[in-house]
Amino acid sequence: MNRIQSKLKEDKKLLSIYFTAGYPNIDDTTTIIQNLEKNGVDMIEIGLPFSDPLADGPTIQASSTAALKNGMTTEVLFKQLQDIRKTVNIPLIIMGYFNPMFQYGVEAFCKKCQEIGIDGLIIPDLPVDVYHEEYQAIFEKYGLINVFLITPQTSVERIQYIDSISNGFIYMVSSASTTGAQSGFGNEQTEYFERIGKMNLKNPQVIGFGISNNETFTQATQFAKGAIIGSAFVKHVTTNGVNSIDKFVNSILN
Repeated sequence: MNRIQSKLKEDKKLLSIYFTAGYPNIDDTTTIIQNLEKNGVDMIEIGLPFSDPLADGPTIQASSTAALKNGMTTEVLFKQLQDIRKTVNIPLIIMGYFNPMFQYGVEAFCKKCQEIGIDGLIIPDLPVDVYHEEYQAIFEKYGLINVFLITPQTSVERIQYIDSISNGFIYMVSSASTTGAQSGFGNEQTEYFERIGKMNLKNPQVIGFGISNNETFTQATQFAKGAIIGSAFVKHVTTNGVNSIDKFVNSILN
C-alpha cells in the first residue's frame, strides 16, 4: 500500500504542508522536510518551482522565482531527495506543473520518483482526460498516486469522473482563486464543502487554498479528512527562517 493510502486510513485529521523546494535557500529542502515530520505534520507537498505558476498566489509565486534564481531544477531536487527515505517516513508528494515533467520525460520522471520514495504527484495543469488516456498506466507502473484538484465550479460529472480514476485523495480547492491565506470560510464555501461531503466519494477529500491558522484548519477539517497549508507556511519561513518550523506547526495543531 502506498504511504498516502496508509496515512488516509489513520483515525485523525491530517495536516499537509506545502513548501517551495530550494527556498529560502537552495539547500533548505531536506531540512524543511525533516523538521516538518519531526513536528507532527502528516504529509508534505514539495513544490517544484516553475516560471509560470498559474494556480499560485503572490507568496508562492515569489518563492518560486527566488528558488529558480537560487538554482533549483528538477535534477537538483532529485539529487537533494535521493537519501530522504533514510530519515523521513511520512508521505511525500511533488507538486508542480506539467512542463518540467514533460521536458524531463514523463516515464523517466515517474521512475526517478519511485527510486527516491516519492508517493504522489499533484499537477494542476495536466487535464484529467489526458492523464487517464496517456499517463495513468505509467504512474501506476511506478506506484505513484496522482492527485486531482476540484473547485466550487467543477461539475458533478467531472467530480465523479475524477473520483473514479483516483486512488488517493481529492484536493478540494476552497475557492475559485489562486493560493493565499484567508481569515475564514464564508457560507458559500461551507455549502460547497457540505455538498461534496454528501456525494459519498470513494476518495477522501483534503481542503487547500485559504488555510493559514488553527481556526481555518479546524473549520476545513470539519468537512474533510485533512487540510493543506501553503502560502502561510512559505510566509513563515520567509520571515522566521527554517529553524522556527516547530512554532508554525504548533500554532496550527494546538
